[in-house]
Amino acid sequence: MKNLSTLLIALSISFLGNAQAKKVYTVTSGEWIFSFANVKQGGIEASSILRFSPVFNFQNIANYDMTDRFGLIAGLAVRNVGFIYDVPNSNIRMKYRTYNIGIPIGFKVGDMEGGRFLYGGYELEIPINFKSKTFTNEDKTDKSSVWFSNQVTTFNSAVFLGFQMPLGGNLKFKYYLSNFFNKDYTAQDSNGNPIKPYQDMNVNVFYFSLNFFILKNTHFYYQKGDKSHTASR
Repeated sequence: MKNLSTLLIALSISFLGNAQAKKVYTVTSGEWIFSFANVKQGGIEASSILRFSPVFNFQNIANYDMTDRFGLIAGLAVRNVGFIYDVPNSNIRMKYRTYNIGIPIGFKVGDMEGGRFLYGGYELEIPINFKSKTFTNEDKTDKSSVWFSNQVTTFNSAVFLGFQMPLGGNLKFKYYLSNFFNKDYTAQDSNGNPIKPYQDMNVNVFYFSLNFFILKNTHFYYQKGDKSHTASR
């Protein structure tokens, strides 16, 4: 996985440095995320609850439009990703989330000038902050927040697919191939004995999101009197 992340970073740097192309530009955008998860705890499927995270999700994407029908994308993102689920056979609800640094790389196909196209690709995400909350009978009973925690997977792989619309908005679906938790994480129980709390947890997060442009290169995407917006990712 480390070799893969090194390759992705190298490709991104090469792309940004060498693409002296027909059309090269950057777009900075925000993202409203509606997430769920496929959750199994001890082999039992758990009920996942919709999680809405409008903040703080930002990304800066470099675009290389090779033709008016095909282009490449690569960039850097900060993303708030998590899930909510009810523990099977209990009155406990758990909420988990991580703030991630993401490196997306992909392609786009369609009408580049008209702002209607499909895009897709792969993203490597590295969690930098992990937060968990426990609710028992709807009362919060526990909370923790840890920077660079080894409770979660260090390198997350995800694939995404989206549709770009005119005027700077797009819809995206994303699925995380990696398990959310680090199954080898070891803690201690109340008696001081070592335990692996996530050993039997299998969690794959997925989400739908609404994305909206903020900047194109260094200028605000929407400016008064400007009707020449081209909706490129």
